[in-house]
Amino acid sequence: MTETDRPLSPEELPERLMEVFALVGPLYRRVQRKIELDATQGLSVGVRAVLDLLREHGPMTVPQMGRAQSLSRQFVQRMVNDATARKLVESIPNPAHQRSSLIRLTDDGHAAITAIAAREHALLRRAAGDLTDTDVAACLRVLGRMLALFDDVDLSNTEPPR
Repeated sequence: MTETDRPLSPEELPERLMEVFALVGPLYRRVQRKIELDATQGLSVGVRAVLDLLREHGPMTVPQMGRAQSLSRQFVQRMVNDATARKLVESIPNPAHQRSSLIRLTDDGHAAITAIAAREHALLRRAAGDLTDTDVAACLRVLGRMLALFDDVDLSNTEPPR
């Protein structure tokens, strides 16, 4: 085991993880701004996130989307209302819960998120170079562990940063 392969001590780990936090915040804000600048049909980052969730997971309720995105149900409902007004999503009956409809993509919504994802993938290809699958797996593992560390945080009134 090399020096860089050994687990970090409890004294070393916090400083290294703070370096991750120092990158994640600015990265998130820049990506959010890029999405807004490149948005087709004037879609917000929130609406884009709703469309992407529905593309990946199929029909979901607003509370399910809120939990998946760590956002308040109220904020997600506003994004769903915006997407509904643009005819990108629609409500359908939920056999499991009469009072909480399922939200699903319309054909226009599916086309919109497919086009957005294609543009984002084209941009992300520019990150190519010496990154390996091992690098990405390690990044996902670290970020997943950090996310799990904050599982106890109450998100019931969470609004995204402005």
